[in-house]
Amino acid sequence: MDSKVSEKMWREIDIIVNSAATTKFDERYDVAFGINALGASHVRNFASKCSKLDTLLQVSTAFVHDTRKGLIAEKPFRMGQTADGSKISYLDTNMEKKIIEEKLKALQMQKATEIETTRAMKDLGIERAMLHGWPNTYVFTKAIGEMLLENFEKAKVVIIRPTIVTSTYKEPFPGWIEGLRTMDSIFVAYGKGKLKFFAGDPNSTLDMIPGDMVVNCMLAAMAIHSNHHHHNLFIYHIGSSRRNPVKYAEVKSLMQRYLTQNPLLDSRGRPIKVAQLTVLSSMASFHNYIAIHYLPFLHILKWTNMMCCNLFESIYANARRRLSASMRLTELYKPYVFFQGVFDDVNTENLRRMIKGSNTEVMLNFDPKSIEWDEYFVNIFICIK
Repeated sequence: MDSKVSEKMWREIDIIVNSAATTKFDERYDVAFGINALGASHVRNFASKCSKLDTLLQVSTAFVHDTRKGLIAEKPFRMGQTADGSKISYLDTNMEKKIIEEKLKALQMQKATEIETTRAMKDLGIERAMLHGWPNTYVFTKAIGEMLLENFEKAKVVIIRPTIVTSTYKEPFPGWIEGLRTMDSIFVAYGKGKLKFFAGDPNSTLDMIPGDMVVNCMLAAMAIHSNHHHHNLFIYHIGSSRRNPVKYAEVKSLMQRYLTQNPLLDSRGRPIKVAQLTVLSSMASFHNYIAIHYLPFLHILKWTNMMCCNLFESIYANARRRLSASMRLTELYKPYVFFQGVFDDVNTENLRRMIKGSNTEVMLNFDPKSIEWDEYFVNIFICIK
């Protein structure tokens, strides 16, 4: 960056928002660590040079709390803190950085291909996350990012922790979202007839929040804290499980009903008929389902391929790869589709009270109680897809 531009920014910037992230659950560890963890550190270093800085706002995720049950408070992470279920008692971020560097160096020495390197670094991310008590690389590195903002005394630090972010409720228009996100990909896969079964507790809460409500919460927090002079750390959960919960079974029923009445079209313009989605209510039932319905076919295909001198090698390899990908995907989504927690939002509710009755409240709605889930899913979330 040009030195004159940098100096001008350091003199004039009073609010910094860091929302940059990679949100892939199984991202390469070096990539996720570089963006989600070290990215926050780089922003902090830049912020420390801003003479007029009032607020540093970091967008994290509510799921940094791992998979705990019950009411989950809006509490900060401390440097070195590990999650529940951790196999070691301390998280050393410098050691994690060193492990990444050594792994990449070893892969280079082995002359690993790009595909092999990517697979190895993805596996390393999941391995390190689970060692420290987190279910995947994404939430693990986002938690580290929060830790790296600890004790920043230059300005107020505001951390916004959204739950599962879905398409917009109203702004800039209903149903907007960039790309296919968590819920969108499931809907499209089911609507195209590719998803026949899925794991999840029908009674678990799918804690979702439209994207515009997340942005409104961010704007409200910046506006409110601009009047405060104490350089404290403020954390806000923005989700729906506390104020307006929706169950997994409700979402599944709405999705199935909509696609039965309004089917997607195939490449020839013909309606795709969706079957009843089989929901497996535990990981044990999921593995049993795989063992009964898919593994026998895979074994038959394997022996047929061997007896025919690898004539069906590509078919067998593709079937094995698809099954492996499906099982990996289920493991990655497990913390969310079996989620038994409730994200407390007492700080966020106080924020709503502070803007109540003002023009800001009219402009910045982030109250999940205003969402009619049936209407949202049928007329906005699903209808726009």
